[in-house]
Amino acid sequence: MKQSRFSRGTPLPFGAKLRWGGTNFSILSRNAVSVTLVLFDSSSPDSDYEEIILDPKVNKTGDIWHIWIKGVKDGQLYGYRIDGPYDPANGFRFNRNKLLLDPHARSVTGNFQWDLSDARGYDRDSPLGDLSFSEKDSSPGAPKCVVIGEDFNSFERPIRKSLKDTIIYEIHVKGFTYHNSSNVKHKGTFKGLTEKIPYLKELGITAVELMPIHEFDEDENININPVTGERLNNYWGYSTISFFAPKGRYAFNGTMGEQFHECKEMIRKFHEAGIEVILDVVFNHTAELDHLGPTLCFRGIDNSIYYMLEDNKRFYKNFSGCGNTFNCNNPIVREFIINCLKYWVIEMDIDGFRFDLASILGRDIDGNILSNPPLLERIEEDPILRDTKIIAEAWDAAGAYQVGDFPGRWAEWNGKYRDDVRLFWRGDENTAGYFATRLMGSADLYQPNQKSPLHSINFITCHDGFTLNDLVSYNEKHNYENGENNNDGENYNISFNYGYEGEPAGEEIDSVRNRQIKNFIATLFLSQGVPMLLAGDEFRRTQRGNNNAYCQDNEISWINWSFLDKHEDIFRFTKEMIRFRKDHPILRRNSFFKGIAYNNNSLPDISWHGLKKNAPDWASESHVIACLLNGGYAKNDNNCSDNDIFIIFNASKDGKLFEIPDAPSGEKWLLSIDTSKNSPHDILERGKEIPAEGADYYVESLSVVVLISNITCESA
Repeated sequence: MKQSRFSRGTPLPFGAKLRWGGTNFSILSRNAVSVTLVLFDSSSPDSDYEEIILDPKVNKTGDIWHIWIKGVKDGQLYGYRIDGPYDPANGFRFNRNKLLLDPHARSVTGNFQWDLSDARGYDRDSPLGDLSFSEKDSSPGAPKCVVIGEDFNSFERPIRKSLKDTIIYEIHVKGFTYHNSSNVKHKGTFKGLTEKIPYLKELGITAVELMPIHEFDEDENININPVTGERLNNYWGYSTISFFAPKGRYAFNGTMGEQFHECKEMIRKFHEAGIEVILDVVFNHTAELDHLGPTLCFRGIDNSIYYMLEDNKRFYKNFSGCGNTFNCNNPIVREFIINCLKYWVIEMDIDGFRFDLASILGRDIDGNILSNPPLLERIEEDPILRDTKIIAEAWDAAGAYQVGDFPGRWAEWNGKYRDDVRLFWRGDENTAGYFATRLMGSADLYQPNQKSPLHSINFITCHDGFTLNDLVSYNEKHNYENGENNNDGENYNISFNYGYEGEPAGEEIDSVRNRQIKNFIATLFLSQGVPMLLAGDEFRRTQRGNNNAYCQDNEISWINWSFLDKHEDIFRFTKEMIRFRKDHPILRRNSFFKGIAYNNNSLPDISWHGLKKNAPDWASESHVIACLLNGGYAKNDNNCSDNDIFIIFNASKDGKLFEIPDAPSGEKWLLSIDTSKNSPHDILERGKEIPAEGADYYVESLSVVVLISNITCESA
């Protein structure tokens, strides 16, 4: 291979950047003694390659190694070999035999069946394990980086929908369309996902939250499915190795940079449809796992900087439960994370981020929870990220649980909302008060820190746990096919099968389950805060009782769209509940209810009721509660007062007769929702509500009833 002409280059920007008729390469390593750039002719294991040794006297500025090479174009494959001390007991794991990914690479390629045995940092035959220096060249089976040229790089005008108007829909890119029933052309890809935009528009969601789309190794899982005998994999993708690079296997047309272009095109099409895109990002750990894991990137670049290490630096602190912990509050790592987030906003036009196990982002190098974490503050205040949605999974695998405690404008997955709503509808004791608190935005969690209901991301289900169908179909998890003897996954599911474990359960039991699903969906969209719906819950998708399907790239996880026809009634109910929420600003407040009269209104903004009006029952054995929302405290788009809304929740086993209080507006009540009724009478379209006659309303067992006041308002 003919040697390219090269010059000193520049330290910034990091990564590989086309400029001046060539490419500038830049990578940071403080403790390296030498850095070699490797250029490959192809991604095949026997590819020819050229090695270019960087001169530290010429090609280094501070801790940054850099070089410019003439003639290197879009599509060039490359990687690094970095040499330095190999001393695991003191935190150094340099190994010149390991081909390393550029942390800033925008695309990664290969056959995506990486032979990571060549990338391991130890000799399996040595009794010392990782303390033995491996001399095996990892490059034949290792992934390679791809130089990406300029794309349609116009910075789009962001949608930036207010949190109060946001409805989030959590999606796995592959699983959403990979099943044959999806009827899309580009199954399981970024392109395939865009084919479902009309469906998402019809449903009414405003933002998709994509499970990890950064590059990860699907084949890192070595477990075997004991039922099928097939090897399992990493389906969810919570094991990132390249934070700037979209997942190659989610591209339809190839992996030589096509994934970058197809991902960006997907985001653009969502924006054209008025739908925001939120990324689930995993900065708490990487795919290099524990001290016996592969050396792919950060470990070989500068292990002691990028990871939290134990006092015996051979070992990694493991607050993630995945073998290592990213050293998020090291200044270098902190800057890397910020640059990554800004890249996805500026270059890829992303609207927000959900941070997996975000409590780790607030730990210091010793693992202590910081009182004022600099990374969390920097993400919140960075001028580029200032208008993005930032959502924390406010806990980690080491016991931190910080729901309500994240600073400033951080929103949070509200795990207490999930649990208290499940407990109430299951019929547990001492739940009515907690349920009411969650319904009204969790003031106990957010008000003490001067936060609003909009900091609460409300969800009943998410990727991690039962689907909504399985929540009402199984008492226990059924994870045997995960190859871990059913020991993985959460045991505390707050689920109930209503008399039969799994399906088919018979018409009577299924009718109860159907009603409970509607109750959960109604509760979600009637609650103050920001609702998040798990993809497929709107038509009773099932994982057959598996509550930890992270390794199931098959029918267990793929969404079976035939359920949309089978459970069209649930789809319609969900769609109409989303419409109902959008119609009523009183359900989307940016402040907590006060329970008193104010704003020149003679009646309080909210009042609580029981079987008798103005007599809520907060006793431990109570399973009923009702609330009246005063529409005079909310204005719609026409600057008119909202309808009054009276909501009744009956989680008891018996039907109950409820007294109906007078509407604050003085108008008559109309029946809008009754989950005990069959479709389409379970939720009535706007303008087709029917009068609620009399002073009482009989609410069937396990039901939600919603009345609205009969008011009209002409446009101002």
